[in-house]
Amino acid sequence: LNMDEIRFYRANQKEYGFLSNLYKRSIKFEGKEFTTSEHAYQYGKFAKKDVAEWAMNAPAPHLLAIIAHGLFRWDVVPNWSKIKVERMKNVLIEKFTQHSDLKEKLLSTKDSILIEESNIDPYWGCGKNGKGKNMLGILLMEVREELSKEL
Repeated sequence: LNMDEIRFYRANQKEYGFLSNLYKRSIKFEGKEFTTSEHAYQYGKFAKKDVAEWAMNAPAPHLLAIIAHGLFRWDVVPNWSKIKVERMKNVLIEKFTQHSDLKEKLLSTKDSILIEESNIDPYWGCGKNGKGKNMLGILLMEVREELSKEL
């Protein structure tokens, strides 16, 4: 088993930036067009759709993430903690099936371990001490696995 690691974080990172949700590639999700996969994911978090639409127009994707992280409990859909992982996975499936070049790049990572090297997010990334859940990396590896079975 190949135990290579691929660490990614910034969308403008030359080789693996495409793994970031802030990577500028639009996707269609739930009948809407979104600027990035981050937009498609975060759109589902907002309890009020007018607030969601406002947030979608943030001048940069990372600002959308900041807005979404700063929401008060009552601004978030009630079941968010139960649906967020499935939503992220569905967004990633769309991202990599709608863009064949990104799909090929994801598949070219073969069986490498994908790690979102975020020192501020211990849930989606590896966190400050490297012991985070790395859920984004895990979901990307699941999507890669599923896409490789379709070949």
